[in-house]
Amino acid sequence: MTTTAAESTPTPPPSAAAHKACANCGAPMHGPYCYACGQPEKGMIRQLASVMSDVLDTIFNIDSRIFRSIFPLYFRPGYLTIEYFAGRRVRYVTPFRLFFFLCIIAIIAMQGALNIDGQAFNFGEADKGIESAQNETDLDARAKTALSGIDTARAAPNMPSAAIKSLDKAAATIQKKVDSRREYLKSRDAAVAKGEKPPKDPSQEEETLMFDGTPWDPAAHPIKIAWLPAFANAELNDMAGRAKENIIAAKKNPRHLIDALFSRLPWTLGLLMPLFAVLLKIVYIFKRRLYMEHLMVALHSHAFIFMSLLLLALISMINDWASTSVPAAESLLNLLRDAVWIWLPVYLFLMQKRVYRQGWIMTTIKYSIVGICYTIIISIGLVGALLASLAFA
Repeated sequence: MTTTAAESTPTPPPSAAAHKACANCGAPMHGPYCYACGQPEKGMIRQLASVMSDVLDTIFNIDSRIFRSIFPLYFRPGYLTIEYFAGRRVRYVTPFRLFFFLCIIAIIAMQGALNIDGQAFNFGEADKGIESAQNETDLDARAKTALSGIDTARAAPNMPSAAIKSLDKAAATIQKKVDSRREYLKSRDAAVAKGEKPPKDPSQEEETLMFDGTPWDPAAHPIKIAWLPAFANAELNDMAGRAKENIIAAKKNPRHLIDALFSRLPWTLGLLMPLFAVLLKIVYIFKRRLYMEHLMVALHSHAFIFMSLLLLALISMINDWASTSVPAAESLLNLLRDAVWIWLPVYLFLMQKRVYRQGWIMTTIKYSIVGICYTIIISIGLVGALLASLAFA
């Protein structure tokens, strides 16, 4: 039986004919990327909503995987890490993106909670004159003015419990300043009556920064390190000047310093992340695990810590609302807050045990070593962040 030329010529499958050609090289497209040159099918010339969706997905990877990752992250210690090691990764958010996403959300929530807790009833300006009162009659009058403002605010209807606590703290601070000023005025008057030199007025004292055992002064005694170039020494002196101004401002209103510190917190923890993995590498040296495995443990651990901080911030905000709307819920929210704090160290301990598969005694010893060392590292990091906030804010 003979066949014709038309019958012997193979016809392309229908799916091949339906493929679009790559605009760059002309090869048929079998997916969102060209297999020949790698160019994506999507370009930037499309709807803005579609572009922004891709940007958010690139940064946060927000899709259904976030919901499959959040529950085991918080309630199943070590589960996500073990799944990642086993190669079952596509169904969950990657460790770094999970850490980054929760870090940003937690920082925003914590700043919001702090704004509520200190919605403040900032009486820094009202009590400023107390420290400059020159006699006890003037002091009593200024103290009465400052405290009357707090009493008026406390008497307002539907005042949240968090606000009342803030008011009580402000009143205690003012009273402490009044007592301190009264003590100075008595000692000054006693010295004058005896014909002695009166003590220096605390209100006239300025903040001093020490350098090389001598008070820093940008002109008389500037910071000067011999092995640094002139521009570096000039920058150090500028930083010292900013630090002095920020210390004075922080005494009047610490809010600015707290905000600056929180703005640097994500960067601080990001820099400390590799050190936490190094600690795990050292204490589990005989497990012969790769450093990147310890880094995955560190990422999931810190993601859980940020999720705990997020929950604490949310509880604080809900508690502030419930104190006026549902007073009975306040005790329940306090119990929930305590449970979050208790679960935090317990979770990290169980995670370490399940991931590294050692006994209770060895896990307890190594958990304690890592915890103590990392606490010291975090303390140093926070001090550095505080100094950076003073010097650069």
